[in-house]
Amino acid sequence: MTEQAALLLRKQLKELNKHPVQGFSAGPIDDDDIYHWEVVIMGPQDTMFEGGLFKAMLTFPRDYPLNPPKMRFITDMWHPNVAVTGEVCISILHAPGEDKYGYERPEERWLPIHTVETILISVISMLADPNADSPANVEAAREYREDPTGTFKRKVTRCVRKSQDSF
Repeated sequence: MTEQAALLLRKQLKELNKHPVQGFSAGPIDDDDIYHWEVVIMGPQDTMFEGGLFKAMLTFPRDYPLNPPKMRFITDMWHPNVAVTGEVCISILHAPGEDKYGYERPEERWLPIHTVETILISVISMLADPNADSPANVEAAREYREDPTGTFKRKVTRCVRKSQDSF
């Protein structure tokens, strides 16, 4: 399976290089390791994250695409669906099958048809439209619900500025 995963990842990388998608760039950190990618996501226009350049890591399992990669922001990120550790918590990055908590339907979770492109488009969409009902960062979710244009926005703005300084 490992070889199939590597072939598929190389194919997806080639496709992204041939047809870049606006809003992000992605590729392996090291040419000799197709399983560890660095991603740069541009904060979506007309959102609090606009102007930000957020670095993240995508780590693919050896049985990709049967199981999803893990994604973690390296750049500070204040968002309800991003844990304090930077780990991204969205449905399509959750293992396939039934949700033991009954929150997500199986079709919302990881499916082998997803690609690096669909993952990153989902993450950009998550930045633009946080889900405060299923938070990975409870404090950010509370602020987003109770004071979206005050405390929450100030912390996001700080993250955006810091992300610009890191480039």
